[in-house]
Amino acid sequence: MTGNSFSVSGYGPERAGWTRVFARDSLARRLDWPILLAGLALSFLGSLLVYSATRNRTQINQGDPYYFLLRHLMNTGIGFALMIGTVWLGHRTLRTAVPLLYGASVFGILLVLTPLGSTVNGAHSWIVLGGGFSIQPSEFVKITIILGMAMLLAARVDAGDRQYPDHRTVLQALGLASIPMLIVLLMPDLGSVMVMVIIVLGVLLASGASNRWVFGLIGAGTLGAVAVWQLHILDEYQINRFAAFANPELDPAGVGYNTNQARIAIGSGGLTGAGLFHGSQTTGQFVPEQQTDFVFTVAGEELGFVGAGLIIALLGVVLWRACRIARESTELYGTVVAAGIVAWFAFQAFENIGMTLGIMPVTGLPLPFVSYGGTSMFAVWVAIGLLQSIRVQRPMSA
Repeated sequence: MTGNSFSVSGYGPERAGWTRVFARDSLARRLDWPILLAGLALSFLGSLLVYSATRNRTQINQGDPYYFLLRHLMNTGIGFALMIGTVWLGHRTLRTAVPLLYGASVFGILLVLTPLGSTVNGAHSWIVLGGGFSIQPSEFVKITIILGMAMLLAARVDAGDRQYPDHRTVLQALGLASIPMLIVLLMPDLGSVMVMVIIVLGVLLASGASNRWVFGLIGAGTLGAVAVWQLHILDEYQINRFAAFANPELDPAGVGYNTNQARIAIGSGGLTGAGLFHGSQTTGQFVPEQQTDFVFTVAGEELGFVGAGLIIALLGVVLWRACRIARESTELYGTVVAAGIVAWFAFQAFENIGMTLGIMPVTGLPLPFVSYGGTSMFAVWVAIGLLQSIRVQRPMSA
């Protein structure tokens, strides 16, 4: 029995196999399980909310009450597979592929400006593939901006040449981010541009770049927003959304309808809600785009404060673990990538939930993991894959 680990432990080869799987240096032990389980829980809750919001909407569900449910689950499955592929490739391998990924993402958003592009809910930011499928290339741009800026800002720091990025490097990183942002602004997709701006600020803060860049960008962004408004670059539907945000009672049957109905739905839920699939606002189809932009209203009405709070808590777990991954990374590149994802998820979740509560303007941003939408689901799971790769590939002593 001496020297035979199987005999000493009293278990057979099957137990030894499990021991290897969960050994200290195994992949299973290195994965961040809380962020993985929280993401899966959010996607599962999202599938229930999407089903509730669409099962009676025969004008969009092709007469099949399970149409959106099955597609949401399929999108989640594909997203999960993309996460596995991202972990397998590794964030360091993707670092070397940034020029190719960046070029592909810019090409994708340029295609939207051609006759191949389609308009959905006022935003000309989609490419219809046929068969009921479409993609929104701007979702993948968020990832390539994070990877591209991280590659530039961390190159000399991780090589040991500098302690923080110099001004020239910061300018290069900003130039890399500005090109796709300007193209997306031309669509116009103001919501995605807002997310990208927050990503840029988060990446710069995490990189250790001078705070003068951050304050300068905030000032430039403020002046840019004023200029965009004064030069009438925004489309009429976008101006109406901001007007309705500033004055919720403005045209309650028109531009203010969505936000008014959203607040009614959430307010009627109370503490525990009306019960899943029993919300009167949802069943009555009073809230438009309830499976995408306003999916949080389904949770507020049918699951109440408890259910809505659970979604926020799960998003909080994702952000907490992502912050921890960023802090524990032993290379600046990994820290910056994780910080960019944190900025992306945090702002987009705040904006989506905030617009349903009337504290943020309506921008058409989906709720990460929860809202229906293939491209957005794929993008957030790729981001989770990047976070897992940063954690998996760090030294165990870190």
